[in-house]
Amino acid sequence: MAHKRGSGSTPLDRLTSHYDDVDLRCPSCGYEDDEGGWKAETNGDTVLYRHICPSCGSIRKRTLKLRS
Repeated sequence: MAHKRGSGSTPLDRLTSHYDDVDLRCPSCGYEDDEGGWKAETNGDTVLYRHICPSCGSIRKRTLKLRS
């Protein structure tokens, strides 16, 4: 079940909140991670979003390339 979290102040915060609201079901085992969330890391050129399923350990990644 989707749940609303804070919207965040930057576009990257808002995208993380979107993933947290709509994409926490593991495609490998079907576990719904209601308490979890996506983590974001950036090096300035790329943003890597990652979610680790607490049930089976499957790692999902989404990568965004930033343009300047």
